[in-house]
Amino acid sequence: MKLLIQLRTCCLPIGLVCLLVCNAPQPAVAKQTNYVQAVNRVLVARVERGIASRYARRFEGSRTASGELYKGRALTAAHKSLPFGTRVRVRSLRNGKAVVVRINDRGPFVAGRIIDLSQAAAQALGVRGLTRVAIERLP
Repeated sequence: MKLLIQLRTCCLPIGLVCLLVCNAPQPAVAKQTNYVQAVNRVLVARVERGIASRYARRFEGSRTASGELYKGRALTAAHKSLPFGTRVRVRSLRNGKAVVVRINDRGPFVAGRIIDLSQAAAQALGVRGLTRVAIERLP
C-alpha cells in the first residue's frame, strides 16, 4: 500500500509532464513536394560566374529537356541544375549588358560552361561565341 502511494506521488507529476510535452504543438516545417527542388536550393548558389555559350541555329524547332520546342527568338537558356521555369538575370562581365531568361533546357555539357543562351538572349548580351557572365536567380 505504501508502495502504491509512493508511486502515485512520484509518477503522477512525471506523467503530466510527458503528456504536456507530447501534446505541445510542433514547429511548422515547410513540406517539400519535390526532392529535386530541395536539392537545387541547396546546391545552386544565388549568383554564379562562368562561361556562357549560345545555342547553334541547327537546334531551332527541336525539343528541349522540358518538352517545349526551342525557339531562337525566345529569351530562354539551358542550365545543368536549375529547375525549369526559373528566371535568371545573365550579365556579361565583358560589357555589362544584362538580360532576363527562363530556364527550359539542360546543359551545357562542356567543362567550364555554366549556361547556354538562346540566339535572342545572346544577341541582347552582344555575345557571338563564348563570354564570361554572372547569372543571378530571380524570385
